Amino acid sequence: MNVLWRTLLVLFRARRRLRREGPLDPHTVTRLRLRVLPTDIDVLRHLNNGRYLSLFDLGRWDLLTRSGLVAAMTKEGWYAVVAAETITFRRSLELWQRFDLETRLIGHDDRAVYLEHRALVGEEIYARAIIRARILRRTGGTVPHDELFAAVGRPEGLPDIEPWVLEWAAGSALPSTKRPAPSVWE
Repeated sequence: MNVLWRTLLVLFRARRRLRREGPLDPHTVTRLRLRVLPTDIDVLRHLNNGRYLSLFDLGRWDLLTRSGLVAAMTKEGWYAVVAAETITFRRSLELWQRFDLETRLIGHDDRAVYLEHRALVGEEIYARAIIRARILRRTGGTVPHDELFAAVGRPEGLPDIEPWVLEWAAGSALPSTKRPAPSVWE
């Protein structure tokens, strides 16, 4: 429940900043200041590994709202879903510790957009996640990139996605929902 309240607060603040400052450039790295709360920790008294990804959602909401993408997607009847994510941990975040969450769009391929999240204390990276997201229609189906970019503008000058990210996306993919995906252990 605590992430729901944090999400609503982030959305409120992001909408207010969008009205005041206008839409973000797609190359912008957004930053949120967060604190590890008692509801975020596990029995070892540090930020639970699963909670990182829930908190990283806050960074996506902030970036997508402030860039104007949420408004465009709402108007078109689209929504984003996470198709894959990977996270690497370097150091633990402890109870009550403050940290910055940085989020940026790192590119796209023919079917998805990619974002990066970093949890920082000072200038030190404590954790980093790569997210692969797809844009879907509420009426069903995937939104092609040409339609997405026509509605929201194509981000120019994005760097190429690092080859390892594309290899990770291909290597971690499951079959499409139109094909069987039986659980067979080898």
